[in-house]
Amino acid sequence: MLSHPISNINKTLWLLLLAFLSVTAASAQQQQTCSLKIDQLTDSAELRGFRLGMTYDQVKARVPQVRFGHADEFGVAKTSINPYFDPSIDKVAFADVRTISLDFLDGKLVTLWIGFEDTFKWQTLDEFVAGMSKSLNLPNSWMTKRSGRQMSCEGFSILASKIAGSPSIRIMDETAQETIAARREGAAAAADALVIGDQRSKLYYQAVCAALESVPESSRIKFKDKDEAEKAGFKLAKDCQ
Repeated sequence: MLSHPISNINKTLWLLLLAFLSVTAASAQQQQTCSLKIDQLTDSAELRGFRLGMTYDQVKARVPQVRFGHADEFGVAKTSINPYFDPSIDKVAFADVRTISLDFLDGKLVTLWIGFEDTFKWQTLDEFVAGMSKSLNLPNSWMTKRSGRQMSCEGFSILASKIAGSPSIRIMDETAQETIAARREGAAAAADALVIGDQRSKLYYQAVCAALESVPESSRIKFKDKDEAEKAGFKLAKDCQ
């Protein structure tokens, strides 16, 4: 039996359409891939001498006025400088920059955020993204995120957006963010496991047990978990069962 010529044409058109869609999808996927690593970013003038991985001393050498707070229990410390408002900061070196925020993990810079003034050369988001891409030698891998554009590369991400009407850029070490998240989760798990013993009654209470409020601070003793408390001869308080 001979096949109908119209059916053959439809089948051919369908195959061509599938092929076109496959090529388009592959091209889109390729455009959304950024294989750059943090240390491969160029020293862009727009970043004003900052780059991820800098130490406290290196940042202070760049901006002697900067002050660092104490790191928290997870090793995170944050600070910022305000070139636009601080008269002691070199206005030439930081021209058109309003604020620079710096996050550190274990003494290394892991998040850099720079907010520019309305005098900065690239004011529209499209201009800003195009300019920063060229300055940092980035691939065309930007994706729309809310009102900004984001790119994810090998171990770090870049977000371009407009804040208070002017452009800003954030470069974040994603590996460091995972480390911070893991430390916080570990601390939360440890807090959940923590139990408090009453040295008078030899009873122990989960840290979230409401009955613990009746135990005076002077009689409390901490155990990392219930097993440690029971090995020390403490028993679970009935009010917490």
